[in-house]
Amino acid sequence: MKRPLIIMTGPTAVGKTHLSIALAKAVSGEIISADSMQVYQHMDIGTAKIRPEEMDGVPHHLVDVLSPKEEFNIVRFQQMAKEAMEGIYERGNIPILVGGTGFYIQAVLYDIDFTSTCEDKKYREELTTFAKEQGEEALHDLLKEKDPKAACAIHPHNVKKVIRALEFYKSTGTPISAHNEEQQKKESPYRFLYLVLNQDREILYERIEKRIDQMLEEGLVEEVKQLKEQGCQKEMVSMKGLGYKEILSYLDGEMSLTEAVAVLKRDTRHFAKRQLTWFRREKEPVWIDKGDFTDEEQILEYMLELLRKKEII
Repeated sequence: MKRPLIIMTGPTAVGKTHLSIALAKAVSGEIISADSMQVYQHMDIGTAKIRPEEMDGVPHHLVDVLSPKEEFNIVRFQQMAKEAMEGIYERGNIPILVGGTGFYIQAVLYDIDFTSTCEDKKYREELTTFAKEQGEEALHDLLKEKDPKAACAIHPHNVKKVIRALEFYKSTGTPISAHNEEQQKKESPYRFLYLVLNQDREILYERIEKRIDQMLEEGLVEEVKQLKEQGCQKEMVSMKGLGYKEILSYLDGEMSLTEAVAVLKRDTRHFAKRQLTWFRREKEPVWIDKGDFTDEEQILEYMLELLRKKEII
């Protein structure tokens, strides 16, 4: 029989954290963070990282484990998540993948292979230089020529991902979109339930704005300032995260704090929209609209009912 796996995802600020802990306690679960930023140490406020006291005794994995100067990518996430899952299964518990990075979830759920190409550091450096000199849009245009499908799925500002797609094409002669489609046809090795939490868009956007205001009150500017003093620069993967790149631009004198906050709120709303677009493309999720329930206890009971029906618990 396939081993069990629970996925709980949804757009940023929808309220995954509290529900995931309640679910973990109800099913003897341990949480693995599927978040590209919470993995970093010293980056607590801007990532809305769960505090130890909020964990309520539930083990959390892939949280607070890397230095902001280290690179974190899909391959490393997949390796670390698999290691964590093995330990969870050995302890007789159920892994619960929680976070909003759909690509990371997909990588684990379908055990997608990202190791079929050799790295081409020289070509990557050439593309990085090209992006700096010609601009991100020009780099994205190169991808449009080679792999239009991938270009549609990857935002021009996500230079790292654009470069990865171009590198894949050069190495294999195959568009990365075709490779991903082939990998996605694979059957999952797990007995799983894929839950997507959602909420009315106006309420969600209001939650996003309130969360950012709270981050500023808690000291987001000071957190970014300290990271900058420790040598963290905008080219680093960690500093490209929402909340960090905008405040860094303010600290570098590129815009006022008011402008930086406005950009952060706008880009976070856009990010939430892109997350929802990603989840709608997935074939397996069960959508849970929070507005259809009176409280979180009712949502929890509904999730447990789904898990029993699928014989995961």
